[in-house]
Amino acid sequence: MATAAKKITLSPSRDIPFNRLVLSQSNVRRVKAGVSIEELAEDIACRGLLQGLSVRPVVDEAGAETGMFEIPAGGRRYRALELLVKQKRLAKTAPVPCVVREGGIAEEDSLAENVQRAPLHPLDQFRAFLALKEKGQSEEEIAAAFFVSVNVVKQRLKLASVSPKLLDLYAEDGMTLDQLMAFTVSGDHERQEQVFERLQQSYDKQPYVIRRMLTEGAVRASDKRAQFIGIDAYVEAGGTILRDLFQGDDGGWLQDVALVDMMVAEKLREESQAIAAEGWKWIEVAPDFAYGHTFGLRQLRGEPAPLSVEEEEARKALQAEFDRLTEEYADADELPEAIDERFGELETALEAFEARPLTFDPAEIARAGAFVSIGHDGRLRVERGHVRPEDEEPVVPDAASADGSEEPVHAANDDMDGGETSAASEAPADPDEDDGLGPISDRLLTELTAHRTLGLRKALGERPDVAFVAALHALTLKVFYHYGSDSCLELDLKSVGFSAQAPGLNDSASALAITARHERWGKRLPKDSADLWDALQRLDGQSQADLFAHVVGLSVNAVHEPWNRRPRALAHADRLAGAVGLDMAAAGWTPTVDAFLGRVTKARILHAVAEAKGQDAADRIAHLKKGDMATEAERLLVGSGWLPEPLHTPGPALNETLDADGAEAEPTGEETAGDGGETAMADEEPTEENDPADDAPHAIAAE
Repeated sequence: MATAAKKITLSPSRDIPFNRLVLSQSNVRRVKAGVSIEELAEDIACRGLLQGLSVRPVVDEAGAETGMFEIPAGGRRYRALELLVKQKRLAKTAPVPCVVREGGIAEEDSLAENVQRAPLHPLDQFRAFLALKEKGQSEEEIAAAFFVSVNVVKQRLKLASVSPKLLDLYAEDGMTLDQLMAFTVSGDHERQEQVFERLQQSYDKQPYVIRRMLTEGAVRASDKRAQFIGIDAYVEAGGTILRDLFQGDDGGWLQDVALVDMMVAEKLREESQAIAAEGWKWIEVAPDFAYGHTFGLRQLRGEPAPLSVEEEEARKALQAEFDRLTEEYADADELPEAIDERFGELETALEAFEARPLTFDPAEIARAGAFVSIGHDGRLRVERGHVRPEDEEPVVPDAASADGSEEPVHAANDDMDGGETSAASEAPADPDEDDGLGPISDRLLTELTAHRTLGLRKALGERPDVAFVAALHALTLKVFYHYGSDSCLELDLKSVGFSAQAPGLNDSASALAITARHERWGKRLPKDSADLWDALQRLDGQSQADLFAHVVGLSVNAVHEPWNRRPRALAHADRLAGAVGLDMAAAGWTPTVDAFLGRVTKARILHAVAEAKGQDAADRIAHLKKGDMATEAERLLVGSGWLPEPLHTPGPALNETLDADGAEAEPTGEETAGDGGETAMADEEPTEENDPADDAPHAIAAE
């Protein structure tokens, strides 16, 4: 006959006054790190004691119960109750629900309670927070109730809003918590599921890949177009923003690209209407213009609008306060937050006075135009006062013949013999003695000025200081003034537009620095070209040298063009880069997907990563598809200073390419491979940007 199974008997529970409870030395929990008694006490005060204590009677030496009870399991709850008693929020004799244990080992009770307790699955916590919100609790109330930050609550609620299909996969350990967090970037369940399906075909299922897939095609909030229209305006118009609550996202991604483009175009149109109302002959509007779009156009010199008496007093007051604070905190290692904020306010206000709009002659406005675009910082960029060559007034001849026609002087281009052939071809006619002091004939004037030209050449060749100023004068006329014929020096300088625009070229650090420097010089130089010579003479030697370097720098053309083979010129560009110590990484160039990595072969991407981060880093991304590989390589190369070979500055060895006569030797194939020539990029994957068939020369002389 089978023996009946023994029935389980549970330990009895009873309420025991708090002052009859003591902690037991049998509690196995010794490490208190991360245990917050204060938060638990507040939770008990709010909800009551949700879980009773496990206690054992305290007996004396004879084994008789003393009426006291020790707590081997539940010490943290006891300390929380003890804190409430000390705060006089709980009576010393308040009954505490307890389970009274008698048999077994006390340490076993404590160990079992801690080990057998299963932590709440994260998904259950996410859903619990969501249920509380759906029942009317705010995020702040939930955060306060569970002693977490509001951001933690937002993160949990965001996780609970992921597609139910993906949540079920997560519950079944089909994906990691980090992967689930990556899916929260988009709130579109269908989009999330599409990306998950794509992920199954990918070798790399890292969270960054999920984020990239969900945001591809979106516009970053840090993009100048997004800053221009304003995030709030975009949201008001019905746009959606993708946010990542678990990682820095620079403000997120604007998902509706068509809406962004429409809002940008509309705002630019409205802004351009106000600019056009100023009376300009033409207005060109675009989110961005190619680098060099103003080359070949003369820029008008405007005058700052005068300040009113009130404005001048306000400016002086701001400057006085700025000077006072500067002197007061000159020796401070760190500025107080309020003072630092005030300095920022003062600088902004003073800059507003400096950046007042310029006023132009109405007659000049009628023949000039303006470019309206978005600056690199997201602000409206207006480039006023550019005159096209066809809109210039006719040039009045300096000298005219009797019948009104101008006869050019060619003596400056004659041979070094002073033009003997020209003089011999026609015998000078004897002047009629009865004609008095009549005008000198053109023929004689030509002969006399030919001699004077040779005299000037000889004298100028003996005065390097004057020759420098004369060359500076001629080149500055070419760059800053329309009338380049104001100099007798036949020097030429061209500012060359690029035949192929690189992404972001107009907003690059180098382009912005050149533009700022050009504008500073434009403000220092006189408006009338006739006054330029005297102005240059008044400059000190360093200022003359700085201006000379600026105008000569604008003539550099080291662009590789498949239709224009210039190996010697590109070799000279390498030598020039070495002379100025050019560092393209320090100049702001970085290997991004758009700028390089997405437009070369996988082998070149891996080579770049191996050079910058080591072969192990390259091996870790070798299995990726090209798009994913380029994206991950961009992340790995951030801050590495890595540059592709065409951007390297050659070392001293290149200086040995001169032959014995001082002429440049013809570069070899290996040399041209490093100067941006065809060999360097021979295995580059063809794109629309580098298709030679699309290239065309665009060399425009800067006025």
